[in-house]
Amino acid sequence: KADAGEYTCDTGDQQSTAALLMKALPVLFKHWLKNEEVEEGRTAVLRCELTKANAPVEWRKGEKVLQASEKYEIRQEGTHVELFIYDAEAQDA
Repeated sequence: KADAGEYTCDTGDQQSTAALLMKALPVLFKHWLKNEEVEEGRTAVLRCELTKANAPVEWRKGEKVLQASEKYEIRQEGTHVELFIYDAEAQDA
């Protein structure tokens, strides 16, 4: 998207200008989330992979949007996205 804009070719005597528009591709899943099983008190990790690096993501449990905290760690490196759920309890299922 950063390449979008107006470009000019200048010969000194004449100029030609054109606009470059960018059509953004949608963010898709390369690897979907998988069901996981973890023992109580352990750390659960959910992972997925996207088609675009550093795309904005939002993690949810049901309707609740999860935020980074002592309970949840959210990591994103390039196309890889992970959610760590620390000290897993029955209500985390």
